[in-house]
Parts: sequence; C-alpha cells; structure tokens
Amino acid sequence: MSAPLYNKDILRLAASIPHHARLPDPQASVERRSPTCGSRVTADVRMEGGRLADIGLDVKACALGQASACLLARHAIGRTAEELAQARDRLTAFLAGQSDDLDFWPGLEVLAPARGYPARHPSIRLGFEAVAEAARQAAA
Repeated sequence: MSAPLYNKDILRLAASIPHHARLPDPQASVERRSPTCGSRVTADVRMEGGRLADIGLDVKACALGQASACLLARHAIGRTAEELAQARDRLTAFLAGQSDDLDFWPGLEVLAPARGYPARHPSIRLGFEAVAEAARQAAA
C-alpha cells in the first residue's frame, strides 16, 4: 500500500469520463447506487450484433468511482454482454482479494491501492455493474 489512494492519475481519469451523457434512445438503462457512500452510476446502452455499440453514463461518484467509470467507458464499446459480466466479476474478485489479476481490463492497475479500502469497493464497482446489467438486458 505504498501508492496513495487518491493521486494525479486517479484525479485525471475522474475528470475525463468518455460517453458521459445519457443516450436519447437506449435499449436498456440501469442505475446502481452504493449504500456505503451514496455514489451512483446510471448506464444507458445500445447493442448491435451482440456487442456494445454505444454507451451513455451519468456518474455521480467519488474520484475512485469516476476513475473506474472512465476506464470502463474507454474500453467497453465492442464487448459482448458476457465479456462485460466477466469484467465485473473479475474486478469484484480482485477487490475482495480473491485474485491478483488486473490484466482483464486496460488501466485498472491505477485502482490497485484501493484494494485495502473495502468501503471504497462499491463505488469502484458501480460502472462495471451498471453496464454489465444493462448490456445483459439489452442483449436478451
């Protein structure tokens, strides 16, 4: 835990979330909220050919939740609902200490210092949870 929890990389990501606007015509929308801190992410998605074609996010979260949503949004387009669900589950396993693997999603290593702060985990997971569920609903 030598790296600071909030650093310039986290803050830079938090300030640069792509797809940071709701979609006017989503196939599915899902909101997830952290009961711990009140952070909230709403995800709108459109799927085409079984893959995420467009995403819109409304993120009201701490810097860690915003940074996580940024990383998610940067690399979500083109993924299947199953790939997004796997990413959600693998992030959850990493944060819980059940896995040391972060290679499944580009950039997540910046969030590694938060692993030792369980109260921050729900906020970090919100974007991944909302998008995975919205993609599942849209693909169904």
